[in-house]
Amino acid sequence: MSPLYNLVPEAVDLVDMPSKSAILANLSGLFSQVCGLEREDVHAGLQAREAVGSTGFGRGVALPHARISGLKRPAAAFLRLSSPVEFDAADGAPVDLVFGLLSPENAGVSHLHALAEISRTMRDEDTRRMLADAPDREALFSLLANVVDRDAA
Repeated sequence: MSPLYNLVPEAVDLVDMPSKSAILANLSGLFSQVCGLEREDVHAGLQAREAVGSTGFGRGVALPHARISGLKRPAAAFLRLSSPVEFDAADGAPVDLVFGLLSPENAGVSHLHALAEISRTMRDEDTRRMLADAPDREALFSLLANVVDRDAA
């Protein structure tokens, strides 16, 4: 079974962000770069979804996501923040791990399956600890790729 979303090394980063809006702007830039999408379209999609309700689901994790036209299959991006940022999360805690997901505009259940897979990954305490301790982007990507491969088996 193949992963439910595409994550490439260029879409993983360690960043210092001052706010939720800066995080969404950064994710938009990453997605634009790796997926060949218009940054403004991605940003509008992420902001529109966030306006419905915060995608900060707790335990220091946010999962901003949107459905975007022009995308062939779901794509992911991951940010580890150097310091936690308020994200209006369900548990009120700031976030320092951000796992973004874009899916094709007409992706119905595949979008939900990808969200569920990412949610399961990020709810695992050992995985979150390893991501928090990873020394660099390459280590972050390797950890995430290994988790996806493990869960797909």
